Amino acid sequence: MRYWIAAFAALCMLLSSAEGQAQGLEDPTSWTYEVKKKSAGEYELIFQVTLKDGWHIFSQKPGDEFLIPPSFSFDRAQFLKLVGKPAERGTLKTEKMEGVDNPIHFYEHRVAFVQVIRAKPGQKITGKHEYQVCNNSVCLPPKQKRFEFVISN
Repeated sequence: MRYWIAAFAALCMLLSSAEGQAQGLEDPTSWTYEVKKKSAGEYELIFQVTLKDGWHIFSQKPGDEFLIPPSFSFDRAQFLKLVGKPAERGTLKTEKMEGVDNPIHFYEHRVAFVQVIRAKPGQKITGKHEYQVCNNSVCLPPKQKRFEFVISN
């Protein structure tokens, strides 16, 4: 019985140490937000992320239910109409990861998530997105960021 208690205590210390290290790391992402006009009343909202070397962000379909994909939520606005789901523009990598049954899908260096919308010029679009980034030894806790786009003429 003492062996199990000692083993459990050691596991707890190891996990809390790894979590503490992950929380102490700086976010290795840089996000930019851009609006591009597609046609009259239709626009692309571009969420561009650049990652520091050695880090990756999962695809919106990461390949395993335990991996946290990027997600985008928009504040409610009557004038805003989302067209489909966000598309991914980047070099998708697919690899087998130890401890995960299915291959995982992720991006390194840079990827853009693009949401097509219908809106009128002069409108402000706000919301938040959530994401998680990992390197070969640790995944940082999921992070949420607010965003704002202004539709110009």
